[in-house]
Amino acid sequence: MRALIVRRRDEQTREKVFVSDWPHPPAPLGNQVRIQTLYSGITNGTERNQLLEGNYAPPDDKLPMPYGYQTVGRVLDAGPEVSHLAVGDLVFVGAQTGGHLECIAVAEDDLLVKLPDSVDLKQAALFGMAAVALNTCRNAALKMGERTLVVGAGCVGQIAAQLASSAGARVSMCDVDERRLAIALAVGAAEKAICVAGNGWADYIDDESYDTVLDFAGVPGMEDQLIRAVREGGQVLFIAGRDTVSYTFNLGQHRLITIKQNSHFYRHDLDDISRLVARGLVKLSLLLQDVVPAEDAKRIYDTLRDRPNELLGTVFTWQ
Repeated sequence: MRALIVRRRDEQTREKVFVSDWPHPPAPLGNQVRIQTLYSGITNGTERNQLLEGNYAPPDDKLPMPYGYQTVGRVLDAGPEVSHLAVGDLVFVGAQTGGHLECIAVAEDDLLVKLPDSVDLKQAALFGMAAVALNTCRNAALKMGERTLVVGAGCVGQIAAQLASSAGARVSMCDVDERRLAIALAVGAAEKAICVAGNGWADYIDDESYDTVLDFAGVPGMEDQLIRAVREGGQVLFIAGRDTVSYTFNLGQHRLITIKQNSHFYRHDLDDISRLVARGLVKLSLLLQDVVPAEDAKRIYDTLRDRPNELLGTVFTWQ
């Protein structure tokens, strides 16, 4: 079976490559369904973390292994206890057991959603990152008119900005990449785009100027800057990707700052993302930058490891 796997390239470097001899999943049991993959999407931050041996990367003794949680496919067959899915149904699977695999087996009550006919299947392969963004905005409980700063204009940040704007927040987005900021403006996700390359943060991000800061960049050592940017009673959300969080306690003293942690998503987030995309309220087309055969994965993953800003939404085809 075809698969994309993480393996050790040499003593210093990991790589993710295409193989054609990965074991097939067994026939489905109980409430499992077996799914033929049509598309799978890269989760940029998580999969780069694995390549760089970050804080939630698998250890060497688990390699080689597949990993991914954005799979779009068609149900091939079903176990005897399946009640909600049928052969031929199109689904998105966000379970980590999915991986970038030609065929997967998951329980029907796992992290998946049946896709409506109106959803573009290639765009649906980004639903995992979209659901992280939705879960973050839900956790932040954004309100009409609140000033919200989205830090980081990757896929998750871009979608969070769209959702925050739809909730009525006054959204600003910052990043070091002008091209990504231009996408946020083009899709109407942000009212203001701020390039923070060089000294841009100090020049353009005023202290105590935002109600909420959603940090999708995860840059080490920026915690104090993020906290300074929120007003009295404001909140900062740290979104996954970190090993530790360290900040100066006195920055929040007497200001009633709320600090939250957020990561991953749940089945109801997938239901909501599917509904919002189908209605055109979340737009993924401009984020879908590369659609390539799974066989070309090594080139894409080498870019993700070494030059991540060159990628945005990347989807592999398995047909």
